[in-house]
Amino acid sequence: MRVLLIDSALSLCTAAVFEDGAALAVRSEPMFKGHQERLAGFVRDAMAEAGIGFDALDRIGVTIGPGSFTGLRVGLAFAQGFGAALQRPVVGISTLDALAASIEMDRVAPDAVAALIDARRGQVYARFWRRGVVEGPAEALSLEAAAARLAALGPGVTLVGSGAPLLADAVPGAIVVDRPGPSPEALARLVVAADPCLAPPEPQYLRAPDATPPTRLPGQPRTQVRS
Repeated sequence: MRVLLIDSALSLCTAAVFEDGAALAVRSEPMFKGHQERLAGFVRDAMAEAGIGFDALDRIGVTIGPGSFTGLRVGLAFAQGFGAALQRPVVGISTLDALAASIEMDRVAPDAVAALIDARRGQVYARFWRRGVVEGPAEALSLEAAAARLAALGPGVTLVGSGAPLLADAVPGAIVVDRPGPSPEALARLVVAADPCLAPPEPQYLRAPDATPPTRLPGQPRTQVRS
């Protein structure tokens, strides 16, 4: 199966082409902003290096978050546009699931894994696994609540993601893997294994956006509050 991978959810911008688990081309750079300007060029270059046409793709995979609001929208819009144009299925992959899968691709098999993304404001986006079995859905947790969950997993837990350093001291003996984003190899494996009907390319938001819509239109008078 030939897949095009798109990841712009965190601080990486990645476009990659895989065939049957082998990388044909990978374009990936650390990037906190500017994904919109670079992603199309990355896809173009990756496809050119892979030496195949877009019509040779079988599936498109894209990270759906949690992550940067703007980055997510860029990646999802791009992937959905390509999928519609090529009439190919678009598969959405959780960023947290892909981070956890990246540990396995590093040939590490810990008893417990916590995928953690720094969500700012004293929070992390988190998901937990014990012996390869996921323990509940992705959540937005305070640092204190996340530390308690890690303590319940016990010593030797592996923490992966940008939120890992924030909780490095929560569990004695924890292994910290501060990855800026999922590995393309892990994404490729998850995209191929996914059922497109069960993994739609829809954004995963775990808390309300920081920005809120205005309470009045431009030029509209302010509502007077009577005492």
